[in-house]
Amino acid sequence: MISSIAELRTRLAEARSAARTTGDAAKDVPAEPTVALISTIGALHDGHIDLIHLARERADVVVVSVFVNPLRFATTGAFEAYPRTLDADAALLESLGVDIVFAPSADELLPHGSQTTKITAGDLGLRFEGRARPGYFDGLLTVEAKLINLVRPDVTVYGRRDAQRIYLVRRMVRDLYLDVEVLEADTVRDDDGLPISTRIGMLEERDLKAAGKLVAALEAAASNADRGVDACIAAAQSSLMGEERIRLEYLSVVDPETFLPADEGHQGTALVLIAATVAGHRFIDNAEVYIR
Repeated sequence: MISSIAELRTRLAEARSAARTTGDAAKDVPAEPTVALISTIGALHDGHIDLIHLARERADVVVVSVFVNPLRFATTGAFEAYPRTLDADAALLESLGVDIVFAPSADELLPHGSQTTKITAGDLGLRFEGRARPGYFDGLLTVEAKLINLVRPDVTVYGRRDAQRIYLVRRMVRDLYLDVEVLEADTVRDDDGLPISTRIGMLEERDLKAAGKLVAALEAAASNADRGVDACIAAAQSSLMGEERIRLEYLSVVDPETFLPADEGHQGTALVLIAATVAGHRFIDNAEVYIR
């Protein structure tokens, strides 16, 4: 595990050189080895493991960053409360054969703190997750751009659960002419269909049962996709009725090309987005549907 930008650059050069020299018996390594980047804020779980497997399939050198980004948090208290499990994360990443683990301090990656030059997510950064978490996407994109610039990866890998993040990163890559491909990995789910996250382990059994209704809401939306956008939303809302433990934050059907709400006349692929709080813990999820 390395923590400085200078070390990162040195280790990247060494890893690229080693991959170029030794190659891989299972595949043809090109003249310039490929690099994959997975950016995380730590507290790693099974969902991250799938990202690493996909990265290994697509690249010769896998880099994982572990950085609790203060720009993503609305308050100092929320930032300090986020779980830090660096030793366990490092052990997991080593067991998975990750080539480089970059775990910088805030002073290293953000030496000017909140006064750093920022990338803005624009109006879309104020919708959905951005409305619930002001400044979240500006902070996220700023650090993503820094990491992409430092690592110069060929691919970056994200979990499909974070659909708005993926859309905004892809738009940033396009608008800033960054030479990197953004890959999506399927959402890893538990036996009840909930996306794997650090929050699941914090819930009591009755709260877990309530959280499962969020999955049921997405399934209800998908089952009614042939009746149009409004029917999708109505079916999802109906499935949540009577569940007092859920505080719904947003439920929307969006056009994946714009990530804006789809109108009733929309036909074709769409994304159903849902976010809610259960026992004080936020959950987000989404499902792809086909509107006829």
